[in-house]
Amino acid sequence: MSQKTPSFAYGADRLTVGKALGIARGNLPGQLTEPVLERVRANREAVARIVAKGEPVYGINTGFGPLCTTRISADQTSLLQVNILKSHSVGVGDPIRDEIARLMLILKLHALSMGHSGVAETTLKRILWHIENEVTPVVPSQGSVGASGDLAPLAHLFLPLIGLGSVTYQGEVRDTAEVLGKFGMDPLELGPKEGLALINGTQFIAAHGVSVVEKMQQCLSQADIIGAMMLEGLQGSLRPFHEELHKLRPYPGTRHVAHRMRNLLKGSEILEDHIDCERVQDPYSLRCIPQVHGASRTAWLHLKELLETELNSVTDNPVVIDEELSISGGNFHGQPLAMALDYACLAASEIGNISDRRIYLALEGNQTDLPKLLMKDTGLNSGYMMLQYTSAALASENKSLCFPASADSIPTSMGQEDHVSMGSISGRKALQVLENVEKIQAVELLTAAQAFEYRKPLKSGWFLEKVHGLVRTRVSFAEADRVFATDIEAGLELIRSGALIRLLDTVSRKKALSLKTDYDELFETY
Repeated sequence: MSQKTPSFAYGADRLTVGKALGIARGNLPGQLTEPVLERVRANREAVARIVAKGEPVYGINTGFGPLCTTRISADQTSLLQVNILKSHSVGVGDPIRDEIARLMLILKLHALSMGHSGVAETTLKRILWHIENEVTPVVPSQGSVGASGDLAPLAHLFLPLIGLGSVTYQGEVRDTAEVLGKFGMDPLELGPKEGLALINGTQFIAAHGVSVVEKMQQCLSQADIIGAMMLEGLQGSLRPFHEELHKLRPYPGTRHVAHRMRNLLKGSEILEDHIDCERVQDPYSLRCIPQVHGASRTAWLHLKELLETELNSVTDNPVVIDEELSISGGNFHGQPLAMALDYACLAASEIGNISDRRIYLALEGNQTDLPKLLMKDTGLNSGYMMLQYTSAALASENKSLCFPASADSIPTSMGQEDHVSMGSISGRKALQVLENVEKIQAVELLTAAQAFEYRKPLKSGWFLEKVHGLVRTRVSFAEADRVFATDIEAGLELIRSGALIRLLDTVSRKKALSLKTDYDELFETY
């Protein structure tokens, strides 16, 4: 009997970060099931009856924002929905990545499919068509204040539904009308409330949050791996990672990192060689790895948990419960995610900050058998000195990006929207910080690998020996100065690709070794 291919049912199944990414990358098919479509049809009929009654209901037969008291006649409700998409398409700046735009489509389709938004079945099926055929709307990155949701980005996202705007198709940006013509399709005619349902919501913020969760989790895992390699290169002590110590301050993130460090360093000849050395303490950037990395993991966990609630919520406005109850509320407000993304932004920056400190330690030349600037013939050669300039610049840039966007609010919509979240900026900043952290980690990886080399012929454990070997397939040991930017790019490719994490997974299976802890369900899954 053949195994059925797993799929995701929009509006019915629970969406996670991993599932959203799986759909966006074509690894998990999504579908609109008949029970969901029945619910959507019933909700759509409730909107039609509200229009027929003629009683004022915000966004269905009234204007928007400060124009909420302006009545719209029944024969103009469709034109109102088209106009809202046009008028709210005011985004500026570089387009967001195609994957984030696809995530926006996926998250919006899931929310609309819950059957409280009054949209038509044809609208849902057209959004699904865009996802399945990778006809991805072009969405500018700037213009949302994250209040009535992400109005401007969502307006651009759904311009293609009415035949306007641009899309990316087969790797090229094309006019929407051209691509629809290629498929023999016509623009949709939106009915009452549909335009408003499409542009109200937090999908721009949430899609950035999905990307932040994935990228930050990878950076956190790599921080432990590279930190352990640097500890070996600097002949640090294993004692700060002792289980008994962390039982006395039992934060799950701290205990998780300490356990991982112990496993990464298990079987190390390098540690055994200096176990009785006279050094009393290591600097904080080595000794406090569990506390610092662990605190950042806690921030990551907070974002992941809040984001999963958001992914499975109805965040447009008004929300149509039934024909008798339509509520104009504030489910679209981005504050819950804005604050969590700002927290994650700070936590990510700290991972880069402590990484830069370890890089600096490696260059000081204060450790046994470790030459200053990680090169023996210095004077003629500058060694690894300038690599730390780069990590310092990136760490400083990240600090300047840590001001919380959610601390600001500028009234919009003639005072109707008088407190806004600025969550779209929180999401964009968090991703920018993480991209800088990846570059810092590339520098630390190269620096740690260079320091590691000076501990030969002593060996580390299986995990770190394999990591060092992988680095050496891309970047050779440096005996003299060269164009280190090339090395950094090679290291960055290892970091971005997640190759270190996959390698250790392979080692775990082959050698029956494990990095797993009691907290894996919290910190290693999404």
